[in-house]
Amino acid sequence: MNTTLTLTAPIAGWLMPLDDVPDPAFAGRMLGDGAAIDPTGSLLCAPCDGVVTLLADTRHAVTVKSESGIEILLHVGIDTVRLRGEGFVAHTHAGARVRRGDPLLELDLDRLARGAASLVTPVVAAGDTPHRVSALRSDGLVHAGEAFLEIVRIDEARGSDPAATTPDAVVTVVVAQEHGLHARPAARIARRSREYRARVVVSAHGRRAQAGSTIELMALGAARGDTLTLEAFGPDAATAVRGLAGEIGTGEGGPVRESVGRAAEPAGGNGPVRELVGAVASRGIAVGIAQQLAAPELAVDEQGREPGRERAALAAAREVARGRLQALAGTAGGDVLAAQAELLDDPGLLALADTAIGEGKSAGFAWRWATREAGARLLGTGSTLLAERAADLEDVARQVLIALTGREPAAPALPDAAIVLAAELLPSELGRLDLGKVAGLCTAGGGPTSHVALVAASLGIPAVVGAGPGVLGIPDGARVLLDAEAGRLHVEPGGDALVRAERSIAERRTRQARLLAAAARECETADGCRIEMFANLASVAEAEHAVRSGAEGCGLLRTELLFQQRRRAPTVDEQAREYQAIADALAPRPLVIRLLDVGGDKPIPCLPLPREDNPLLGLRGLRVGFRHPEILRGQLAAILRTEIPGGRRVLLPMVNEPGDIRRVRELLAEAGAAADRAGRVLLGAMIETPASVALADSLAREADFLSIGSNDLAQYTLALDRTHPELGAAFDHLHPALLRQIAAVVAAAGERSVSVCGALASDRAAVPVLIGLGVRTLSAVPNAIPELKALIRTLTVAECEVLAAAALAEDDAHGVRRVLAAASRNPA
Repeated sequence: MNTTLTLTAPIAGWLMPLDDVPDPAFAGRMLGDGAAIDPTGSLLCAPCDGVVTLLADTRHAVTVKSESGIEILLHVGIDTVRLRGEGFVAHTHAGARVRRGDPLLELDLDRLARGAASLVTPVVAAGDTPHRVSALRSDGLVHAGEAFLEIVRIDEARGSDPAATTPDAVVTVVVAQEHGLHARPAARIARRSREYRARVVVSAHGRRAQAGSTIELMALGAARGDTLTLEAFGPDAATAVRGLAGEIGTGEGGPVRESVGRAAEPAGGNGPVRELVGAVASRGIAVGIAQQLAAPELAVDEQGREPGRERAALAAAREVARGRLQALAGTAGGDVLAAQAELLDDPGLLALADTAIGEGKSAGFAWRWATREAGARLLGTGSTLLAERAADLEDVARQVLIALTGREPAAPALPDAAIVLAAELLPSELGRLDLGKVAGLCTAGGGPTSHVALVAASLGIPAVVGAGPGVLGIPDGARVLLDAEAGRLHVEPGGDALVRAERSIAERRTRQARLLAAAARECETADGCRIEMFANLASVAEAEHAVRSGAEGCGLLRTELLFQQRRRAPTVDEQAREYQAIADALAPRPLVIRLLDVGGDKPIPCLPLPREDNPLLGLRGLRVGFRHPEILRGQLAAILRTEIPGGRRVLLPMVNEPGDIRRVRELLAEAGAAADRAGRVLLGAMIETPASVALADSLAREADFLSIGSNDLAQYTLALDRTHPELGAAFDHLHPALLRQIAAVVAAAGERSVSVCGALASDRAAVPVLIGLGVRTLSAVPNAIPELKALIRTLTVAECEVLAAAALAEDDAHGVRRVLAAASRNPA
């Protein structure tokens, strides 16, 4: 039976047919049929009851899925995606339920008119649900809330097409469109996909979309430079993924910029895929037995008892969940699980749950609804980092539901050398596994910055994430080869591949054991020059791993993890406990704590910062601390409470001039006086900008030590964004311009200690050059330390100085690498 949906005008303005819209994608009805409004009003409202399924991170487009299943796309203006959100204020979020007339967006018409090709706003019925559109009015002035379109859903009988779980072809491609998969490229891809006898699923950021749906493609939030995975099911699978990959990897009207990937080869030509491709989360190679891990859904009653009893039950369950997370923290991922425990007291979650309980819902239903609602908001931000934190909410929800229902899932039994497979793996699930039997992890979704990825890396477990739904079709007991160096999972690999992999694993283990044994000794060159080998750390687990890897201390403690997962800043007590735990794990080794380094490309929820056109040149590092002195004072107070062998050392991020150091010293003196705590604190300046290099002599007179952050220094020196999709290959921290800057800093520092703590310090090709330039302290990733120590023991300072001089004489990074390759050696 057909159903009719009447749309009301979402905004006041002049009505026009789509034929008159100055954009061929809308005029040609590539995105769907409907009408358009040239707005005179400034408030865009819901045209019907429904759920917001998309709010573009640039705020220029929003979709509402009606109760009849029709998706309505409201696209404000033409080419407004280029404004990157300027001129828009959102009054809703993805996942929100709205009523007809509810505000969605507030528009600054003057700003939009200056920056957009047109303000004409198409309103179209999108998606692949069969329907027909008829206009109740064709032109003239229309008032907001006035009926203007009628959409009839046509219920057709369709042949069943059961969804396969294993794709027939897979390809990955890098998005080339300047503004990502916004309306026009999404519509073009959707139309092209319908030409094939295949169902194509597109994945990005842990989300999935049907290639034939413009709305779903837009909801992926895929930006230029993002890597998408295309999986196809059906007779035209291979042709479809290649054709759509070319569409995605081609700029709007321009040439293909970068398209990569290949279809996975099916066994016997038409069988299940033998290879899946994902993102590397934790490096390594493992051969083992596939073991699927699926957490059962915990059923809860929707209707509750008296609200007071439900609130008490929820409070008690949260305390039980807190104890569970604290107990699991001793097994794996302690810092991650501790951050999750903090979510149990999140005021936003508690308010949502309390509202639902007040409406008669049970504690379990209310808590699950609240966490899912909060997760939808995170997904709706368009931020990959925040989207991956939605998994933390799911984990916290599960722990509370276990406490409420009293149904504790049995710990899964694993075979020896298990390669654990899952849709997504929650940190608490990983903590319950017998880690002695886990050889590797592979998930269908998730990303390399998800918490389970961080836990896997800290435990040294090879892991690949985001490998697509084909992961879930691999049967338990299958022999698999997990190559977490190349980001691939091979199913039932051939004998030759297994022999090579097992030989590689055995050789790695033997060599690693030898390197670890030698790494326990102090690091010095072959001619006896002492080189301090420190580690870059962010947590207690990483500190413990670093000690096992031979780290002689921490040269840079990133304090951001304490702040990143919170809607409120951690208290001084919470920070002090964390710093002390890390200091204790390292003792008696030294610890250098870097003050909060956020802003730019590193936002945090508890500290909203203004939108910036050039965030990497705006509020970053110490500038954020000066703008929010309460945050800076809290960190300094927590550090003063921490007992650290060898004294307290604090590193200041993004220092540009000596006055920055003096200002922190003043705040430090105030914090010490307020806490009645004395004791010298050594202040170090991060050298990360050309300005700090030019003033290195002045900074050395004011600071107690200097630390070169090679990542940012290379970025600012070369004027290259290291994450840029087209220019990333040109970013090389062995560029002679950067090496000359390091040489200048060492010379200007005089007697002051100079360390290098960026990626350059973990690069075995670069280490001899750094020693030759006079650097005597390196702070690397823990896993690199054993090999770096072994390498340094084979070097003499004299030969390093010769190599450094040759590198400085080159005029590009390729020349430097040729020089280093000719002189390279592998430690035994």
